[in-house]
Amino acid sequence: MSVPLSERPATFYRVFERKDGDPTVTHYCPGCGHGIVHKYVAEALEDLGAADRTVFVNPVGCAVFAYYYLDVGHIQAPHGRAPAVGTAVKRARPDSLVIVYQGDGDLAAIGASEILHAANRGECLTVLFINNAIYGMTGGQMAPTTLLGQVTATTPDGRAAARDGFPLRVAELLATLDAPVYIARVALGDATHNLAARKAIRRALRNQMDRRGFSLVEVLSPCPTGWGLDPPEAARFVLETMTKTFPLGVFRDEPGPRAPAPRAEVPAHRIPEVLGLRPARSGSRAGHAWAGWSAAAVELPFRYPRVKAAGFGGQGVLFLGSLLAEAGRLAGYAVSWLPSYGPEMRGGTAHCHVILARAEVDSPLVTRSTVLLAFNRPSLERFAGEVVDGGLVVYDASMVPEPPPMPRLRTVGIPATETAERLGSKRAANMVVLGAYLAATRVLPEAALREALEGMRLAPQALEANLRAIEEGARMVREGSARASLP
Repeated sequence: MSVPLSERPATFYRVFERKDGDPTVTHYCPGCGHGIVHKYVAEALEDLGAADRTVFVNPVGCAVFAYYYLDVGHIQAPHGRAPAVGTAVKRARPDSLVIVYQGDGDLAAIGASEILHAANRGECLTVLFINNAIYGMTGGQMAPTTLLGQVTATTPDGRAAARDGFPLRVAELLATLDAPVYIARVALGDATHNLAARKAIRRALRNQMDRRGFSLVEVLSPCPTGWGLDPPEAARFVLETMTKTFPLGVFRDEPGPRAPAPRAEVPAHRIPEVLGLRPARSGSRAGHAWAGWSAAAVELPFRYPRVKAAGFGGQGVLFLGSLLAEAGRLAGYAVSWLPSYGPEMRGGTAHCHVILARAEVDSPLVTRSTVLLAFNRPSLERFAGEVVDGGLVVYDASMVPEPPPMPRLRTVGIPATETAERLGSKRAANMVVLGAYLAATRVLPEAALREALEGMRLAPQALEANLRAIEEGARMVREGSARASLP
């Protein structure tokens, strides 16, 4: 009988179903150090019994897809902002185990201020800093940690101190601060060094579990593709060349906290009051606040929707989403609103995710929507396939006169742009669509929507134009003049 000597930790997915291509292998290049570090993190979390309360803050870079592999909570941070995001999570959820994971371009370039101040405050975080001396994902440009003389895409003749400055030694820099409790630099390249890296990562995680304070492990990691080396050569480069500029060792190891843990000065239940937010209507979830309406009375397929609204920039898609979320909050739903848009102020693509839920929303991302509000054909074609069977699509028939077949979906086509122009405000087409959606589902009371609009402090003319557009969109659905396939 065979006895396995080792097996994959439960915190590392056995099949990577979220990624494209072969679901049995990672997307990392052969010889890359990210997969090794992921393995050590997964093993440590399983051994420490901490996976169910771990939040992994994903960077911008090759490890942006860490959620493909690690079965823990994940948050995606903007480039360089992972320490700030990690700080927010830790302060909001002090019992969570927060892992901030960054590369050298992410942490030491655009994120230098963030990591410096998080360390100086002594935030109780575990930071894993992967230093491969290059921007590996975007084409091999020079990074703050690129070695003197090292050839990159932007230093074809090698990094020169007079022109480019010296390599930034993050571990030594942070070790000069008073607050951090553990700062170490390790390397990946052979079994001995890898085991030392494994030990340091566990130490940094244990420090956080013991509430000691800020810990950072800098990992010198091979990047064979970015360096133009094969994996064995890249491993030797780490151990024989990088360590001359970045010596290995422990630069700070304090026995106890160097800074007191931050204490919330405002109780959580008072945050809406302090921020000036109006509370949800008392009893609204039970149907007592709005005459003739309650969430429980909404037809089941339309209750607690996961909405995606999409169109061109300038069509009011994001405004619609924020308004829908605010009205939902006033009506007693737990809500979230997540915008997504291109760099163009007008004419680019834009969409947003809105969730109206019974209980606290764990993630604002809508992957399988129950409702799609589409303002043009590209948006309809792109997102209709993500709507669940039996879900609802409301589209602007002025922009999509001949929609593609949607046999498994309920649909409402309404000439929103033409209607808004007839009412005297073409920009109110988004409100015509919103009114049609509310009339088709009764997911919100009209009074909640009106109150949400009034709270946005619009000019009186704009407020009235929006309200007229909402009512006209609703009237067209109620009177059957919309192109609808509803039960």
